[in-house]
Amino acid sequence: MKHHHTVPPSVTPKALDRSPPCPEMFTRAAPGYHMAKLIIKLVTSIGDVVNHDPVVGDRLKVIFLENYRVSLAEKVIPAADLSQQISTAGTEASGTGNMKFMLNGALTIGTMDGANVEMAEEAGAENLFIFGLRVEDVEALDRKGYNAREYYDHLPELKQAVDQISSGFFSPKEPDCFKDIVNMLMHHDRFKVFADYEAYMQCQAQVDQLYRNPKEWTKKVIRNIACSGKFSSDRTITEYAREIW
Repeated sequence: MKHHHTVPPSVTPKALDRSPPCPEMFTRAAPGYHMAKLIIKLVTSIGDVVNHDPVVGDRLKVIFLENYRVSLAEKVIPAADLSQQISTAGTEASGTGNMKFMLNGALTIGTMDGANVEMAEEAGAENLFIFGLRVEDVEALDRKGYNAREYYDHLPELKQAVDQISSGFFSPKEPDCFKDIVNMLMHHDRFKVFADYEAYMQCQAQVDQLYRNPKEWTKKVIRNIACSGKFSSDRTITEYAREIW
């Protein structure tokens, strides 16, 4: 989201019109969950900047939908074009929300984690936008030792995004507001976010390219919907009754 706001001069407003237009984030955080609340504040602070940007502000909007719940999902999920399920492989962080997006015609950009694996098996990985480390890669990185600074120093766009967050660009009245997020990413990130950054941006470019071709985009949408039957509640409850209960 931060990367997409930093639009190079060569990108025309017309090109922006051909990308999925509205990043939405919806979640909720327990009152005592400091980091989660700080991330939410960062999202809304980025939104304040992006939504009023004279170049992209009328084409790119950042929206935070608070207190995510079933009644809100019933409105959001059918409206989505793209579902981002980007948890680190092996963390099993994705639940059933990604399946609901698939059932309702959203394409998925995601890692090979959790239910994304089953979705790729059903629809074919070529009909999802799969990127990033696999479980064995994460394990190898654990053995080697993950060093966030290697990625920070190697990837100029990532460095720019992190520097803008740490410098107070998005919180000018409180320059140190997001220092805990930056400190976590640089020194204590068990999810290894930076390790997937470059692959994510390359995959996002594929999303943008396909979105400009409505016919091919729609083909993948139809394929996803047609292959999502396995994830129906009927099949799930029947299987639970037969094999578990």
